[in-house]
Amino acid sequence: MPAEPGALAQDFVRFALECGVLRFGEFKTKAGRMSPYFFNAGLFDDGARLGRLAQFYARALIASGIEFDMLFGPAYKGIVLAAAVAIELARLGRNVPFAYNRKEAKDHGEGGTLVGAPLKGRVLIVDDVMSAGTAARESIALIRGAGATPHAMAIALDRQEMATEDGRDVPHSAVQYVRNTLGMQVCAIANLQDLLHYLSAGGSDGPMREHRDRVLAYRARYGVTD
Repeated sequence: MPAEPGALAQDFVRFALECGVLRFGEFKTKAGRMSPYFFNAGLFDDGARLGRLAQFYARALIASGIEFDMLFGPAYKGIVLAAAVAIELARLGRNVPFAYNRKEAKDHGEGGTLVGAPLKGRVLIVDDVMSAGTAARESIALIRGAGATPHAMAIALDRQEMATEDGRDVPHSAVQYVRNTLGMQVCAIANLQDLLHYLSAGGSDGPMREHRDRVLAYRARYGVTD
């Protein structure tokens, strides 16, 4: 039986920390903020890690109840993620096609920017995180251009922080923008609240408390409320 979403999220945070994918320190974000934590899905960089990551995505998707007809992986990280999740879903008895895009159009062979199964039906986009929603908008345009429906997104971590537009903070996150403005469902394996819960469960003393306090301060300044 799949774990409850809360337990799944806690397991995922632990896994990301063990792999060094989730790190604490001082990291500059795309928005120019100094974040006390950093999540780099590119460090799920061997077969065992990628296989387990795909298990987390698949279990989160199943628990979400989101319906979809195929997967789409935006270049570049999304390509690997969509393929791995498609394999895991097939292992669980849910075989769905997947496609991905190239950054540059191919001018020979089959040509174009899209690779894999034809885009059709309700498409679920698989990516690692959303910072500004730019990648989501690009994927949505490709999917619509192919005559399919951009229906939902699956991401590993929802940072639950304000997005930026034209260099200014806005009072909603990229995930909220995709949900509320673009009308798409979003499934995140874990979010900032899950990370804080994990850090709080680590005890009141030592490095976990220090990390928790810094993440809390960051959320107080940049966080959003769902």
